Order: sequence, then structure tokens, then C-alpha cells
Amino acid sequence: MPQDEAVIGCTGEVLIGTRGPAGPGEVLVRVRGGSETFLAWSEAPLPAGATVLVIESRGCREVGVIEWVDPLDALGEDTADAG
Repeated sequence: MPQDEAVIGCTGEVLIGTRGPAGPGEVLVRVRGGSETFLAWSEAPLPAGATVLVIESRGCREVGVIEWVDPLDALGEDTADAG
């Protein structure tokens, strides 16, 4: 299956929780100027609502994901506390 390179490195939100090795969930990924849904595989289960980073394309609208916390969010909290 051809891989979708454009989706790698994009962030998204888990719509249907993943079950780790037991099965995929579904994610909504911001890609190509819009949002698209993909089947999502992860090493550990991820709950609905979790923010994820796409780390691989498995072709045919399937991706590998990891949980993601944007490091820039922490910078915003630090500057808010400084004032």
C-alpha cells in the first residue's frame, strides 16, 4: 500500500480510543489545510480526546500515533505565571 507521507508529523485528536496492540482507534488529523480521519494504531491504549502525533503512515488511511503534549504549551504557562 502506498504511504501518505503528508500526514507524518501532523497532530490530531483521538475520536475513538485505541486499544494498543489489541486494535486501532480513530483519529482526526489536521492535514492538507483541513482535517481527515484515519484508523490509528498505538503501542499503548489511548483514550478519546487525547492529542496525538502521527509517527508513521501504514497506507490505506491507517497511521501509527503516540500521545503528544506540545512543548510550546508549557512556555505559555511559564510566561503567564511570570507577570
